[in-house]
Amino acid sequence: MTGTLFLLPVALGPADSATLHPPATLETARHLHHFVVENAKSARAELKRIAHPQPLQSLKIDELPKTPSEAELAALLAPAVTGNDIGLMSEAGCPAVADPGALLVRQAHRMGIRVAPLVGPSSLLLGLMASGLNGQSFAFHGYLPVKDAERATSLRELEKESRRFKRTQLFIETPYRNQAMFAALLASLSPETQLCVARELTTAGEWIATRSVAAWKKSEAPDLDRRPTVFLFLA
Repeated sequence: MTGTLFLLPVALGPADSATLHPPATLETARHLHHFVVENAKSARAELKRIAHPQPLQSLKIDELPKTPSEAELAALLAPAVTGNDIGLMSEAGCPAVADPGALLVRQAHRMGIRVAPLVGPSSLLLGLMASGLNGQSFAFHGYLPVKDAERATSLRELEKESRRFKRTQLFIETPYRNQAMFAALLASLSPETQLCVARELTTAGEWIATRSVAAWKKSEAPDLDRRPTVFLFLA
């Protein structure tokens, strides 16, 4: 009998891990001895925060390569073939959703290994829930182009799509570029477009606001510098 690949969400706020995860998720994570992770140091810190009962040095923690081959993926999943459960963890958020892990999950399906997503915080869905924007039709676009002209073009195209399909558009940015992204949103989107800024979700610094672009231009700009943020808009 093969083991299971459990997908373990990781809380954004270091002190919040044990309180944000449902008891069943914590119980499962604490019983695992094999982990595939984005970053071993971050994973050990998270396992310590959730009070894993085993000494951390006794756990098997393997890092997921950035561009893994099929052979490397199969090797990472080998413990499951012999009946051991494995936990897949990213640094923060949900594995394979705006974070690495999809290729490992796909390989698990190919190998007939059960995949089980566990309940936990997801900044994307929490931001959508709190935005007041359309939750019946939405799309996550990851990171938009960095160069100013390309980013502005992308935003205008996404706005056209949003207007046509009544679709909420979600994306994130590298935290140190948040201020530039916010300025680009105000410069590129139509005044009536509804823009939500969801900052540091699930942490003590959580702050969420939805306003029209015109209203944002009249308001004091939020402090987003180096603070994880989800951006959402609906035309």
